[in-house]
Amino acid sequence: MAVRRIVAMGGGDLRQPYDPARDAFILSLARRRRPRVGFVGTASGDSDSYTASFFRALTSLDCSATDVPLFDRRDRDLRRVVLDLDVVYVGGGNTLSLLAVWRAHGLDAALREAWHAGVVLCGVSAGMNCWFEQSVTDSYGLSDLGPLDDGLGILPGSCCPHYTEDDRRRPVYHQLVGSGALRDGVAADDGAALLYEDTGIADVVRWTTEDDAAYRVKRTRSGIEEDRLPSRPLAT
Repeated sequence: MAVRRIVAMGGGDLRQPYDPARDAFILSLARRRRPRVGFVGTASGDSDSYTASFFRALTSLDCSATDVPLFDRRDRDLRRVVLDLDVVYVGGGNTLSLLAVWRAHGLDAALREAWHAGVVLCGVSAGMNCWFEQSVTDSYGLSDLGPLDDGLGILPGSCCPHYTEDDRRRPVYHQLVGSGALRDGVAADDGAALLYEDTGIADVVRWTTEDDAAYRVKRTRSGIEEDRLPSRPLAT
């Protein structure tokens, strides 16, 4: 049975200056020595500049890169395209729109099948949110953050990206978990990622500073309990 892996990243920029250590780590998890990596930019409306940043970033790594656009869809059989990849890399943007478009095209089912087949799923921001049951999001276009209760649910519970970089995220996540609007879950700073094998955390890595981290956040009788998870730095 294939090892099922998801790398959930709190954030991270593909533009210059770019440190390839994070993506080299992701590629090292793939089932082929020279993996085929597909960028899914749905959350940004398949932004040309974002997609170009992805291709530029991966030129320093030994892989074969492509993209999987849906707004200007070019592939009739998305299932075949996704199952032929070794890594699916989901970009940031609007989580709510991403989920709606994926479901309309049937990509949600193809990604779940790919996960079972051993394709590494990963992503930043919205590309973190999408794998969980619930998340904190600004997808509704409001000035305040809110809960999203409609994730793919491959990973259990809730999540919060950009945890300490956006001053609003931590208190909002605590409030939503504390009120029961979101289930217990995990959070990640922009320079940290959680590696899931099956549905459990197998590793936590960081690549920017010693302060970047990932956390477990849960509701208790006395309030919110936040535990910083042990992590290791990625070699640059």
